[in-house]
Amino acid sequence: MTFGIEFVPSDPVLKIAHYAKLAEQQGFDNVWITDHYNNRDVYSTLSVLAMSTNSIKLGTGVTNPYTRNAAITASSIASLNEISGGRAILGLGPGDKATFDAMGISWDKPLTTTKESIAAIRGFISGEKVNLDGEMVKFNGAKMAFRAGNVPIYIGAQGPKMLELSGEVADGVLINASHPKDFEVAVQQIASGAKKAGRDPKEVDVAAYACFSIDKDAAKAAKAAQIVVAFIVAGSPDMVLERHGIDVAAKADIGGAIAKGDFGALMGGMVTTDMMEAFSICGTPDDCKARINDLLDIGVTQIVAGSPIGPDKEKAIKLIGKEIIGK
Repeated sequence: MTFGIEFVPSDPVLKIAHYAKLAEQQGFDNVWITDHYNNRDVYSTLSVLAMSTNSIKLGTGVTNPYTRNAAITASSIASLNEISGGRAILGLGPGDKATFDAMGISWDKPLTTTKESIAAIRGFISGEKVNLDGEMVKFNGAKMAFRAGNVPIYIGAQGPKMLELSGEVADGVLINASHPKDFEVAVQQIASGAKKAGRDPKEVDVAAYACFSIDKDAAKAAKAAQIVVAFIVAGSPDMVLERHGIDVAAKADIGGAIAKGDFGALMGGMVTTDMMEAFSICGTPDDCKARINDLLDIGVTQIVAGSPIGPDKEKAIKLIGKEIIGK
């Protein structure tokens, strides 16, 4: 089991660098930085983190194949790998259609675009001249002028086809989920893709990219995670809600409250205990350890402590280090 931590660069970059250094000191293996157009740039942030840390691996969590050409992504991640002394990881996923709609970017054939982009990026990073006549990605002899070593590629995946693709072509998979029921399904789909490609499924690092909230006071931990869980419920496919016995109609109600900015209603009971159980790793260190052990048993090999991490980030990072990683 390895441990990662996610930071959203809505905070100033130097503040995130402080958190990343603290995470490194507490024994975390990876730090993942989200990539959204409305926050600080992911590669600028990761470059500052590279200069502020010594051993923790640095990943995009996740970037996408639409806002940047694959050659630009390859150049950026290879540059980060050089700056950091070989610590870069590329997390790549298809992203969210609503985001691209807001940006005026077409979200076409996400599975094909992701698969072809990974093939191109691997070629660039390896120093090859890339010739690719794909359905969505095309290159005619493009080549980078430098090489910067091996960069593992993880796919951010949710649906069955993307999970299968992860098993076929990726070094790891980042799954936005927190409950063993979701990983029972996901691990099988990843294994199916791996076997199809003639790979050992154990070659693929399966990461639970979880809504995580830890505190010595379980109620405080839960309160900090409620808004994040509300967004997860609002964006979950019906089949996922049904898997956890959650009323599908609640999704529309919670989505409506989010759209109106009525966070008081969300905190006042709309986000149920069942939702918290299904979509977060939350509570005291013992509560969190129990869920982590369940995920380990089902085939998860990396836990990523995602937003909010805890009601107090610094205390939460130290608590994870002392009570979970260090034991």
